[in-house]
Amino acid sequence: MQKSMARIDITMPSTGYYLLNKISVMNIQLFYEDIIPGSNIPPCFKKPDKMQLVRWAGASGDYNPIHYDKDYAIEHNLPGVIVHGQLAACYLGQMITDWIGERGQLKKMAVTYRGMNIPGESITCGGVVLNKQIDKGEHLVSLKIWGENPGGEKTLTGTAIVALPVRE
Repeated sequence: MQKSMARIDITMPSTGYYLLNKISVMNIQLFYEDIIPGSNIPPCFKKPDKMQLVRWAGASGDYNPIHYDKDYAIEHNLPGVIVHGQLAACYLGQMITDWIGERGQLKKMAVTYRGMNIPGESITCGGVVLNKQIDKGEHLVSLKIWGENPGGEKTLTGTAIVALPVRE
């Protein structure tokens, strides 16, 4: 696998990805030949806070009070303020694009919201390779993806298709 960034502090060759300062995943270039159906995608861990919800609302235009007004959320039978579903879905997209590297392409992603995420609680994003195929010259990989709350409940589920380069 080719590295897409020059500075690497810790190498995790058994997992196929790199860690920088023991915190953030660094992209390496993933190739179609590296894919084994049934293998897991390196997970992504997020812990959105209320400030991130404010930023997301500003960027997306989603100012629904359930995302910032605790009393309003409770009045509407929610446990309190909840994370924007689209924000949580973007975490899944980030997990995928971090994994596939700069030359990979996220072709399609579909997500269903199955539960709520609460600000301050972690969201663990995961995925597994379903299959791989060549279609019209593109080397495609199908994925099953999800996001889990701290209780292990899958609050987001979905699928994605990525195109990967082949070794030359």
